[in-house]
Parts: sequence; structure tokens; C-alpha cells
Amino acid sequence: MAHIFNAETTDYEIKKSPIPEFCWHTSAALSDALGARQLDLFIRSLDPGKYSYPYHFHRNSEELFVILSGRARLRTPEGICELKEGDIVFFEQGPKGAHQLFNHTGAPCRYLDLGAITDLDVCEYPDSGKINILPQREIFRKEDTVDYCEGEENVADKWDIAED
Repeated sequence: MAHIFNAETTDYEIKKSPIPEFCWHTSAALSDALGARQLDLFIRSLDPGKYSYPYHFHRNSEELFVILSGRARLRTPEGICELKEGDIVFFEQGPKGAHQLFNHTGAPCRYLDLGAITDLDVCEYPDSGKINILPQREIFRKEDTVDYCEGEENVADKWDIAED
């Protein structure tokens, strides 16, 4: 069965951040309405002078934006460019897929945000050095990375068994 959505008639919920520059409007998860099992689908609207999510990339998920109306600047590892209505941009997994939008215009920028649904993803934020484990939203500083064996010394002392 075909499902038809329209950016002009979609209901949006505002998503605010404690940092006022990050603010956007988002549809409910259209993937829920569709019963989609492998795609995460939203229509987003970015107000003038606002940024999308912090600059980030996903380690286990690909993402695709389709600009439905308006314009925005896109920041990637290659630099900054302008997106306009009709543009489709794909973000691969890993650091090469890092991205962030900024609406530099006087009108809203509406775009389709399509991502792969994964059981577990790690989202990394290069500007702040954070790592976010999704969908749990457990956020850590990357600088706290430790060696695999750190804290594993004296393993026999951790076993509560009598020796034979």
C-alpha cells in the first residue's frame, strides 16, 4: 500500500536545546506510521538562523537528506556548501559522513531525514569530543578512552571460588 506524506500538511513538534542555536521542528517518526522496520524517516524544518544537531557522524548508520523547500548551508569534512530545494545528500558511515546544517536564510528549510534503523549505533561529535551510544543515549567523552585490559589486572582475586 502506498503512503503519501506532504511537508506542507505535516504536523511538527519543536525540539529545543539548552543551546539556543540548536532548534528545529520535526514530524513524528513517519517510519512508525508506515510500520517500517529498516528505515527511520522524519520531515524536519530548520528555522532561519538555527543549526541542526551538533556536527556529528554515525559509526553504524547511513543517513540521507532530501531538501524539500528552502536552502541551508551544509558543513562536512570537505567544507561548507549550500543546499537548495531538490538536492539529495548522502552521509556515509564514519568520519567522512560528518555533517551539520545551518539555515542562513530568512525562510524555513524543510528536508526529509532518512536513516537506517540499527539495533545499536555510535554517534560521534568531533567538535566536542563526545560519543553517544544510541538508542540508549549514553554520552561519554572520547578522551576517556582506555586500554582494553585496563582495570582487569588480578583477575583471580575477583573470583569467589575455593581452589581445588
